[in-house]
Order: sequence, then C-alpha cells, then structure tokens
Amino acid sequence: MKKSFGYGIFGVLILIALWSIGGHILFSNPDYEQFTSFLPVPTFKALYVLILEMEFWNSVYASLKRICVGISIAFLFGMPMGLCIGFYKNLSYITYPPFQFLRMISPISWMPIALLIFRSFESAIIFLITMASIWPIIINITLGVARVNPQWLHMARDQGAKNYQLIFRIIFPSTLPYIVTSLRMALGIAWIVLVPAEFLGISSGLGYIINDARDTMEYDRLMAIVISIGIIGSALDVFIQLLRRTFRWSYENDYIF
Repeated sequence: MKKSFGYGIFGVLILIALWSIGGHILFSNPDYEQFTSFLPVPTFKALYVLILEMEFWNSVYASLKRICVGISIAFLFGMPMGLCIGFYKNLSYITYPPFQFLRMISPISWMPIALLIFRSFESAIIFLITMASIWPIIINITLGVARVNPQWLHMARDQGAKNYQLIFRIIFPSTLPYIVTSLRMALGIAWIVLVPAEFLGISSGLGYIINDARDTMEYDRLMAIVISIGIIGSALDVFIQLLRRTFRWSYENDYIF
C-alpha cells in the first residue's frame, strides 16, 4: 500500500513537471504570452483562492447532485435490465443490436433532443448524464450474470427453484461485484459528460464556472477549476474502489467498459 502510494505521488510529480516544461516551451512564443496563467504556479495559487470561495463549493454541490440523480436513474433502469438480459438468452439476442447502436451514440449528441423534450435545462442535463451512464451499468451487470457458476443454477433448479428465486437468491448476490464495478464505469463516463452538459443555460455547476472563467479570461482560475474537476473525480473513483474491496473478489474478473 505504501509502495503504491509512493509511486502514485511520483507519477503526479512527473505530470506536473511535464506540464511545466511543456508550458514554458509553448508560452515562450510571443503569440502565446497571454496564456502563461495556465502554468502550474499561477494555477495552484488560483486553486487555493478557489477552494476558499463559497461559489465554488455551491457549484461542486450542484454538479454532484446532478451526477447522483442521473446515475441513480440509470441504475434504477439499468440494473434490472442487466439482470434480465443476462439471465434470459433470447432477451439478450433481441436487445443486443439496438443497445449496441444506442450506446455508440455520443451522449452529447442527445443535447438538442433533450432541450426539445424537457422544459428545464436541469432536467436536460440529468437526461444526458443518464444516457451516458446507463450502458456501462447494463453491460457490466449482464457480463456478471453470464459468469455466474452454472452448476449453482442447475442445483437450484433441481431443488425446484423458480426463475425469480434464481435471480434474487443466486444471481443478484453473485453479481454484486460487477454491479459495483458498473457504477465505477458509469461514474467515470458521467463525470466526463457533466461539464459540457453544464454549458447549457444554467447558473451553477462546474461547467458553468468554467465558462464564466473563460469569458472573463481568468485563465489561471479556469485551469484551477479543471484541476479541481480532476481531483473531485479521482476522489469519487477512490470511494468506489474502497466500496469494491468490501466484497473481496479478484480484480481479474473486472470488466472495463
């Protein structure tokens, strides 16, 4: 654990060094001198100021709220669909072509449709997050069902178990690791979609304050917000990984969407 943490810190330092060196090389050009605020020192100074602002934390809260609502809706629909598709083979054959087609559509592509369907920008953003996160949930859970030991199912059927009993007593508990992994994949995709989705006509969220910093040409603040998005996203990912470890399964069974 200590060794991996040390290597992680070393990797972050390498990233900052490359950022600094690359920035100084690029901004040595007189045409780019106005962008020197993107360099590490101005960015970290702006980040310190940023975390002391209540507006920033209000925006973080607004973004996290949208993420939680969008992923919750996706999970509410995606989990039973994944269980059923994995359990009923004919349903898997039927849903495979349309689902593969739909998941290949960029979630941002749904933005004009979302604006036409929903009356508020808030609902449109949540719809985009849901569309982004539902597919990794369905696919990971379906894979988890497919990897349940078939001998367990045969033994249960021999004892007279019904299909719904197989799903709730055997398949669901066995698929829990994949369910948590699906949430991690969904979170990663939803977090990426969140910021461009928040470029819509709203007055809160991390995407909104990035737009505001760009419009006011506060480039150090803009870069600080970008860094904060990475930090918050990484913290959420660490939380999901800690949750995964409570189930104590082999990482060899993980499926990356």
